[in-house]
Amino acid sequence: MPLKICEVVSIFLSASVAGMFFGPWIALTRSIGAFTPEIFIVIVRRMNRNMAPVMAVLIPASLLSMVPVLLLSHGARPWTFYLTLSGFALIVVSLLVTVIVEVPIVKQIETWTASTLPGNWQILRDRWGTFHVIRVAAGVMCLVLLLAGAIL
Repeated sequence: MPLKICEVVSIFLSASVAGMFFGPWIALTRSIGAFTPEIFIVIVRRMNRNMAPVMAVLIPASLLSMVPVLLLSHGARPWTFYLTLSGFALIVVSLLVTVIVEVPIVKQIETWTASTLPGNWQILRDRWGTFHVIRVAAGVMCLVLLLAGAIL
């Protein structure tokens, strides 16, 4: 019973992370190239203010919630253990992409105005978009693996 409770918590938190990645991708990232620089800057600032504080708690909570599942399933439920371990690795990938690539780009964008827009702003925007797709894929795959681990 404790394992099932831990799995449910882990799945819920991972689903929340995946949703926070997937929602903006569906709503904005796929069309972000169509925005004028002024609108782009406003959108990035608002998204960052709305999402950064939540994700700063949600991603570590999701990671930590997998630890009890790993401990309780190790040796007793190998499929659960290995699938959860793989999901854990994917959330680590999404965390590293966020910290190493995404956040530094967003911090740069936060300093921009329409008149101080750097010449390479579109390259930075597209780099952010490319790495965001990696985060979306990692988050969704993590959720799939955790669900599979709970079912098997």
